Amino acid sequence: MGILNVTEDSFSDGAQFLDRELAIKHTEVMIAEGAEIIDIGAESTRPGSLPVPAEIQEQRIIPILSSLKEKYPKVTFSVDTQEATVAEKAIELGASIINDISALRTDPALAELLSTNPEVKIILMHMQGTPHTMQINPVYQDVLVEIKDFFQERIDFCLAKGILRENIMLDPGIGFGKNLEHNLTILGNLRTFKEFGLPLVVGASRKSFIDKISPSSPAQRIGGCLAAAFVSACEEIDILRVHDVLLHRQFFEVLTAIAKAQRD
Repeated sequence: MGILNVTEDSFSDGAQFLDRELAIKHTEVMIAEGAEIIDIGAESTRPGSLPVPAEIQEQRIIPILSSLKEKYPKVTFSVDTQEATVAEKAIELGASIINDISALRTDPALAELLSTNPEVKIILMHMQGTPHTMQINPVYQDVLVEIKDFFQERIDFCLAKGILRENIMLDPGIGFGKNLEHNLTILGNLRTFKEFGLPLVVGASRKSFIDKISPSSPAQRIGGCLAAAFVSACEEIDILRVHDVLLHRQFFEVLTAIAKAQRD
């Protein structure tokens, strides 16, 4: 899953792709590099960020999605939003995944929308607090147990609202209300979330936990990204959400080629 941020202040690439033509060109590159899903978001969710009104999200996302879907009808497009009005317009244009960091807690209408669009999948992400507050001393008794309890409650909520179980995907939310220890515990135990029998999404790309281990700017964190990606693959996750599509694709292609050449 390649990331397209059409935001002013995302932690890694804020303001780089606000221009429609630049956003489309960047997406074309990610598709050529091997991205199978493009996740478009118009609201920064970096620590300390504030919500972006739905109408601004629509102004940023909809023209880009319209152009991309027309040019790449077979590519899967995901829209990163908590707002039902944004999701509705995106679904009308062909978006087939809604990526909601609030796991359907922000806008009650979004669950209703998904229940009436059974062709659309939902990514439920775990987050403690909100983007504005989430990194202010996050505390857990047992981070794995609490995330699993959260997932179960959200899955039950979705089923009660008429959302099909096969349309649900889970994201443990690396960096969303977690400190370094929490993030490492999650990445080292991703397989525990497979007990739900649902696809898992992991987004560790360029995140600050890498900086806390090896001081670096977001653009310098590809080594840490690949380490997290490798562990995620070993833990049998289904979707990697990344900024650097080519480098991740190359890493796994070479790793696979070496593994095939191994002799018993």
